[in-house]
Amino acid sequence: MELFRTMRRAAESLWRGAWLGEQRSAGASSPPSDAAAPVLHAEDSGLSVSELWSRYDEGSVCGGKRGEMKMKIRVYQGVSGIIVITMVTSFMLMYNSNSRDRSSSSSVSSLSPQRSDGPAPSRKPQRPPTPTLEGYTGVVDRQHLKMHCRTCSLVTSSGQLTGSKRGEEIDRSQCVIRMNDAPNIGYQQDVGRRTSLRVIAHSSLQRVLRSRQQLLNASQDTVFIFWGPSSCMRRDGKGHVYNNLRLLSQLLPKLKIYIISRLKMLKFDELFKKETGIDRKSSNSWLSTGWFTMAISLELCDRINVYGMVPPDYCRSSSHPSVPYHYYEPSGPSECSMYLTHERSRRGSHHRFITEKTVFANWARTLNIHFYQPDWKPVPISTGMNSSHTPVTVGS
Repeated sequence: MELFRTMRRAAESLWRGAWLGEQRSAGASSPPSDAAAPVLHAEDSGLSVSELWSRYDEGSVCGGKRGEMKMKIRVYQGVSGIIVITMVTSFMLMYNSNSRDRSSSSSVSSLSPQRSDGPAPSRKPQRPPTPTLEGYTGVVDRQHLKMHCRTCSLVTSSGQLTGSKRGEEIDRSQCVIRMNDAPNIGYQQDVGRRTSLRVIAHSSLQRVLRSRQQLLNASQDTVFIFWGPSSCMRRDGKGHVYNNLRLLSQLLPKLKIYIISRLKMLKFDELFKKETGIDRKSSNSWLSTGWFTMAISLELCDRINVYGMVPPDYCRSSSHPSVPYHYYEPSGPSECSMYLTHERSRRGSHHRFITEKTVFANWARTLNIHFYQPDWKPVPISTGMNSSHTPVTVGS
């Protein structure tokens, strides 16, 4: 509104200038009075310009040249109207153009990245998706396990850990892996407090259930992987271990329970034969939970720190100290007596503990595996073992 008032004043000033010029040429010495005054102050009168012009025509002070003066006044009026229209149009075009420029500028600035004098803020690198480990199937949802760890502490159940005070060191790894029903409550100073993954044999299920208060109820964030023969793990209602695990999942729905598939179990057998040249079935050998745990850790971890595992030739030395087979069973059999008995037996099915440890030592020569408590590094393996340095993989 202020814009239109300004333009109207400009038009009236133009008309006044034109009228004064005409009066000077006719000999007049003063601006119009009476009827002309309302025209020159149209804004203050409250009347329209046309009404004021009409009044001026009726009471003109120009004397005898009334007709000619009326014609000139109309000419001045037309010129003034044209000037007003031109000015209004120009101002409107300029206003619209500026508005579009401001709008365009704000749109571009909102879409364009903000610049600053300082360095651009660093973006956190996106984490790669957690890899899927096929062959480990959830009991409830039947989905494959998704898990990965930069560093792992693989804690054995050996009496070598008794009094070691390695607990804090073990817990510093991203993931802590334990086996079967080995407890940590009451042994935290030596074996640590945390448990990320627990690998359990089918034969240890009942012991785990008996210790469910400390192994299951307090382990909602722990992943449990159960292994066993396909006859125990079948899903058609005849696999008694699988049936118990289904029931356990219903009682404790937050537990993360997985089983090793039949195809994956066959791959573990093939790996044992590839590394040792021994057929597991024909030699009446049972792979130990330690074998499965180490092989799973190779898929899961970038670095494996093994605690409590002795070197392959440890028990063949007469000078080795005697420690219990399990740190939580101090009155149980000694570790080396168990290893030697199983390794030498040819009747029935037995674990080949020393043979497995020879394979683990071979893997540690080329893979990121390290042994602590006792601390040792692998020595060259015997000629009877597979000495290839190809990466160890376990298919799905």
